[in-house]
Amino acid sequence: FKPIFLGTVHPRSELAQHRRVVNSQKCVRAGGKHNDLEDVGRDTYHHTFFEMLGNWSFGDYFKEEACSMAWELLTEVYEIPRDRLYVTYFGGDPSLGLSADEECRDVWLRLGVPASHVLPFPLKDNFWEMGDTGPCGPCTEIHYDHVGGGRNAAALVNQGSPDVVEIWNLVFMQYSREVEGNLLPLPQHHVDTGMGLERLVTILQNKRSNYDTDLFTPILDAIHKGCRAPRYQGLVGDADVGRVNMAYRVVADHVRTLCVCITDGIYPGFSGAELVLRRILRRAVRFCSEVLQAPPGLLASLVPTVVEVLVSKTIKDIINENETAFLSSLERGRHIIERTVQQMEPSTNFPAEVAWSLYGSLGFPLDLIDLMLEEKGISLDSAAFNELRKAGGAQAGQAGNTNTHLDVHSLAQLRSSNVPATDDSPKYAYTLGQHGHYEFSPCQATVLMLYRDQSLHKEVGAGQRCGVILDRTNFYAEQGGQDSDQGYMIRLGQQDVLFPVESVHLCGGYVIHEVTAVETLRAGDQMQLFVDEAQRLACMTNHTATHLLNFALRHVLGDSTEQRGSHVTAERLRFDFDTKGHVTVEQLQQVEQVVQDLIKKNEVVHMAEVPLTLARRVQGLRAVDEGYPDPVRIVSLGVPVESVLTCDSEAAMQTSVDQKACVWALVAEVETSLLPVPCETKFPHWINIVRTGWASYEALEVQGEQTLMKCTTFFLTS
Repeated sequence: FKPIFLGTVHPRSELAQHRRVVNSQKCVRAGGKHNDLEDVGRDTYHHTFFEMLGNWSFGDYFKEEACSMAWELLTEVYEIPRDRLYVTYFGGDPSLGLSADEECRDVWLRLGVPASHVLPFPLKDNFWEMGDTGPCGPCTEIHYDHVGGGRNAAALVNQGSPDVVEIWNLVFMQYSREVEGNLLPLPQHHVDTGMGLERLVTILQNKRSNYDTDLFTPILDAIHKGCRAPRYQGLVGDADVGRVNMAYRVVADHVRTLCVCITDGIYPGFSGAELVLRRILRRAVRFCSEVLQAPPGLLASLVPTVVEVLVSKTIKDIINENETAFLSSLERGRHIIERTVQQMEPSTNFPAEVAWSLYGSLGFPLDLIDLMLEEKGISLDSAAFNELRKAGGAQAGQAGNTNTHLDVHSLAQLRSSNVPATDDSPKYAYTLGQHGHYEFSPCQATVLMLYRDQSLHKEVGAGQRCGVILDRTNFYAEQGGQDSDQGYMIRLGQQDVLFPVESVHLCGGYVIHEVTAVETLRAGDQMQLFVDEAQRLACMTNHTATHLLNFALRHVLGDSTEQRGSHVTAERLRFDFDTKGHVTVEQLQQVEQVVQDLIKKNEVVHMAEVPLTLARRVQGLRAVDEGYPDPVRIVSLGVPVESVLTCDSEAAMQTSVDQKACVWALVAEVETSLLPVPCETKFPHWINIVRTGWASYEALEVQGEQTLMKCTTFFLTS
């Protein structure tokens, strides 16, 4: 819902129609700003995976209604004793110019909450932020006292006590945190609340710990049966000798996370969510092996216990394979740590260079390194380690944002000024000429607004970099994994002055053309737009190739094969996909043949816009958990869209819904390009990458015969 908060949601999308929403979300908090990974196991109420029960308001109800509904549900529906509940509110922050949220405080008092149970807290406790930038605002939390008995437990709220825990957080989205760190008011006020199911179950089952509920006790029993450790007793801190109880909680929590993520198609890997899951798995393996003295395979054996409906050989195989791979790394890492400690001077920190090697080469999560050192009474030189990590990631983080990306307030200003969204339908106004070549017609447009330095302008001077907002455009904006068009625009009647368009992006229905003005540009200028035809056609060809490849992979390897990502440029394409097992050379050759056969047919690409309700009937491929505009564009290779809309037709099974309004091309036989499918040893065996372009040729040259044994070659006609 972040695009709704920021006002960047496309007005034609389903998402833009929502005003009130209730949901249950599967959440994994093990990385980024909200990271519970290091707390899991140390206490009895933190988890990497949990279910969040939420209600949302998008410019509709606000503090009064949100607090009233929460209080009614807890005290009247669930019949939780009122004297055990404490509420907190934002106490203000003078450094940011934010006053205390007395409006929220007064709501709670009017609902009958005693003043002694309504507590102010500072920014770190009661001001919720999605990340370093983005939507944020004051929040009010509801805490529960597990002890009760008429005592006043106000002093234990937000103090890390296992007896008084937060159960519900109501966030009032009022601001946007900008890159510079300042807070700007959002155009509309929103509500985002979340109540942890596991903590609620603990209260309703009258337990003191989440791990004592029926969500976890079967898993803990199964762990005990499979290891050589004493039975779980619920101990924490110094009472937990040898951290055995902590290990029980870690393994029980982490195996739930693994099962849910793998079932949803996220596998341990080397980037993004896959990397987080890999760290979780390795943390669980370490506690299984070293603390619980469990034999290899315990993690996978817990899968049927976690949830019977998820009994899956695939999940077991993935966990077993990763466990086996990490056990050898764990042994090597343990020896490295022990040898380094023996060579260290007393009272010195563990060297950052060694920790970086464990982190980067052996795949040790940082929290695991800290934990292993903590057990030896040693600390890591964190400052030096962070410098190494910063240096290692600096290059990757340089893919910069330009200052022509609309900020939330300029977007709201455009809408309040009734500036219409950009009509980008002319980007499809190309035709196939008599000689088999595409012809892209220029587009006439009017400058509506100019954007520079996070503000809107009616005029921009020569030499200034800016974003040009037009009433219509034939440029394809960067989206759906495809690079944007390039080209130029000229003023009508002024053919000798070109304004090169360097990139194009979409924000909230407005297409922003990134331009460095060679002369003064003004709102109202009449422009003519010309797309770089060679660049567009190359992107079209590569984009079509990704869809052909996706179809061929699923045809040969089965419907369980899923796309994990793609990137299309004029020079190359990258296509990431996962499989449920090893891909053989023979299978890759079959995929190659399917793609070649499709290309040789030289089929026509049919396109049509249809209502979203009709498009949902198509049994073909579509992006999971993506919002679609209405109407939506359907693209079909070799079969008219009318036939595709017949749900039971064979054609419907070979179609993809074009969520990003992607540009497609006929695949005409012009020249042949090399498309190897390397098996990258750095990645788990079920994650594969397809690349084209010069990187493919270089890979063949560098790896020689070894590469030829590991890849097959697709000759894609482009």
